[in-house]
Amino acid sequence: MRDQFVLHPDVVFLNHGSFGACPKPVFEDYQRWQLELERQPVEFLGRRFNDLMREAREALGGFVGSHRDDLVYVTNATVSLNIVARSLPLKPDDEVVATDHEYGALDRTWRFVCGKRGARYIRQPVPVPIESEEQVIEAIWSGVTPRTRALFISHITSPTAITLPLAELIRRAREAGIITVIDGAHALGQVELNLDELGADVYIGNLHKWAMSPKGSGFLYVRREVQQLIEPLIVSWGWESEQPGPSRFVDEQEWQGTRDIAAYLATPAAFQFMQEHNWVEVQRQCHELVRYAREGISAITGLSPLTPDDPVWYAQMAAFPLPPCDVDALKRRLNDEFAVEIPVYLWNGQPLIRISIQGYNSQADVDTLLEALKVLLPQVKV
Repeated sequence: MRDQFVLHPDVVFLNHGSFGACPKPVFEDYQRWQLELERQPVEFLGRRFNDLMREAREALGGFVGSHRDDLVYVTNATVSLNIVARSLPLKPDDEVVATDHEYGALDRTWRFVCGKRGARYIRQPVPVPIESEEQVIEAIWSGVTPRTRALFISHITSPTAITLPLAELIRRAREAGIITVIDGAHALGQVELNLDELGADVYIGNLHKWAMSPKGSGFLYVRREVQQLIEPLIVSWGWESEQPGPSRFVDEQEWQGTRDIAAYLATPAAFQFMQEHNWVEVQRQCHELVRYAREGISAITGLSPLTPDDPVWYAQMAAFPLPPCDVDALKRRLNDEFAVEIPVYLWNGQPLIRISIQGYNSQADVDTLLEALKVLLPQVKV
């Protein structure tokens, strides 16, 4: 499917997880919306905005399993979390419990907000390698105390690419009166999602990653029963709206002043692209390529993977431990000498390499990575 994407043909792109990659027909739809906006801005933003956004939210709701009025489009998941974290009524000595597998920008968001409120942000360790769902659930829940007000966990973690068991944690949190905030930045497009069945209070996500929409398309879901807690990050005409819509939540969050909404309006084209290309089968084949990479990297390094070999734990993205090495040098030389774009980094002091496989990848891409690692790992060891 490489010819379906805008990606540079000379790059072995194994880093879809960072910023995604947009298919050509979706990108063309995005540019079509931008041109339509510029041809008559007043008509587009002044008179068509509400209907256009409602239709885009309707398509999003069908894809994520929720009602359009419980969803709003935002630029990315970081914006979503800023909206939520700044809205929660945290008090001194309240606690927000997360894991030590969370995305760094969102760790910073929580530390910033908790620091302002005198609350505590707790990064609960979840040891690897993982052996069972029970191990993960108990490791996370053991950080919960009577002072815990919010539980923040990833659906699929960013640094370790592990799919976490959410259902039991959400159930326990609901019973304890704890708000659940789920970071789904990597989930939508990798795993099937039904937000109403999942039952989380808040779910934040990116659409430009695995759902392959244009950059600048993400979403925020808030369960209707807790929407009254959420305040607008940007106060504009939706606040105290003179013509209120069906949802105060949508009114206050959707209109943020003049901005380009083309990425949101093109997102339904990404859903259509997946439907037209039998994406369930694409996902299956991508997972098999990740398994192939897993076997190859483990054979080279002699190190055990972070999770069991089961789709429960990983889909199209996985992170693998490396022996002690200069991670910056390895990443640079993979790019400069082999044209392989892939993240290499330290997590909790452990060198990791994270591979993402999307529909445009092939076994030849993975083989190029494996051959490069055989050459470079002995040269960058420390």
